[in-house]
Amino acid sequence: MIRENQRWLNLANAVMDGALIIIAYLLSTWLWLGYYRENKVNMAWVITNENLWVAVVYALLLVIAYWFSRLYGSFRFATLWDETLALLKVNALGVVSVAALLYLFRLQDFSRGVLLTFYLLSSLLVVCKRVTLRSLLRHYRKLGYNQKHVILVGNGELAAKYEQSLRRNPHLGFIVDGYVARTPKPELGRRLGCYEDLEDLLRQRDVDEVVVALEPHESRQMPMILRAAEQEGVRISIIPYYNDYIPSRPTVDLIGDVKLFNIRTTPLDNLFNAALKRAMDVAGSVVLILLTSPLMLCIAVGVKLSSPGPVLFRQERVGKNKKTFKMLKFRSMRVNSSEKTGWSAKTDPRKTRFGSFIRKFSLDELPQFFNVLAGQMSLVGPRPEVPYHVDHFRDEIPLYLVRQQVRPGMTGWAQVNGWRGDTSIRERVEHDIWYIENWSLGLDLKILLKTVFGGMVNSEKLQ
Repeated sequence: MIRENQRWLNLANAVMDGALIIIAYLLSTWLWLGYYRENKVNMAWVITNENLWVAVVYALLLVIAYWFSRLYGSFRFATLWDETLALLKVNALGVVSVAALLYLFRLQDFSRGVLLTFYLLSSLLVVCKRVTLRSLLRHYRKLGYNQKHVILVGNGELAAKYEQSLRRNPHLGFIVDGYVARTPKPELGRRLGCYEDLEDLLRQRDVDEVVVALEPHESRQMPMILRAAEQEGVRISIIPYYNDYIPSRPTVDLIGDVKLFNIRTTPLDNLFNAALKRAMDVAGSVVLILLTSPLMLCIAVGVKLSSPGPVLFRQERVGKNKKTFKMLKFRSMRVNSSEKTGWSAKTDPRKTRFGSFIRKFSLDELPQFFNVLAGQMSLVGPRPEVPYHVDHFRDEIPLYLVRQQVRPGMTGWAQVNGWRGDTSIRERVEHDIWYIENWSLGLDLKILLKTVFGGMVNSEKLQ
């Protein structure tokens, strides 16, 4: 039933997109030619002109492009940013293609302003429609509608994690009808039978998906389970028993018939993504240095007057690929002998009164804009640690050195979620690895905004 509903939803989605594209095209023509250029063009002229046919044909072609770009289907697991970015790319490709054709056929009477206005307006309308549709679907799924029915194969730790994750995210719209396993486990719900019963269960029930969560010693059951699901034409998903070791988005290489999972490939391994992030770092650091230079000058004077010693505190930190660099901060403590290994606490007798103030509002971090400009740091990333702590934690905390695959940041996902300063290093590392595996430009912008609006004031007490 859910598959039939999905087909109708996809069709309705495509029709709405087409209608919005037509409206955006006609409205853009009227806004640019009639309103901006003051040609006294009214909407009736726009509709009766050949613009209507151009809008219909273009909308049809763009909807087909959406379809081939897989923008119609279930987006239960995809983020809104991923969907929006894909839409913007297809829209941009469409407008560029039209502009190229106009230039090729020397159609001089066509307005480039209309094209630009159309791109902005059509993107806005289609994205707003998808945001609204997402919100409605999530609301109705929470109420129990538009649900996907799942049979869970296995009753071990992985199966329990999957079932708990679904209960914590009811908006995804998945219901576990029961599980099949050798032995019962009451806390997991209803046991429907053994592994051998799966084919009969799929034949008797209206099931949308089979989720396999076998433990390593049960892997010999896999051929039978796959055959049962394929025999009944039911979609099957597998939670591998090495689930805890693979990233959110692993890549797969093929060597003959052998598939290799690259478990430490990250989005920033892509050269375009890395260049995009570096460009944002350079542009952002230059602008922020210019904007904060008067404030930095005042802080420098305050540091100099607060206690003897240098204005800047240069400390060795571990950066990308485990290379060390000198991280800059405004000095907030009296010169001391434990600065190479000392970890400051919320109340630290080494801090000066002025240093306590600038640390409270993270103003001591401002010189790190120069580290960002130099390529030693990024605006967003895992916070860099001193070599002493890196050597200490690398053996105690699993995956700790994964953090060193990217440039360290002035702020990060762990920091905006409260894991900063004298807090759990294990939680901080888990957040850092999640950020590395799920990086996107939108995530960086989100972290920067959360830092500006609330993330700069920490829990340290003023002294």
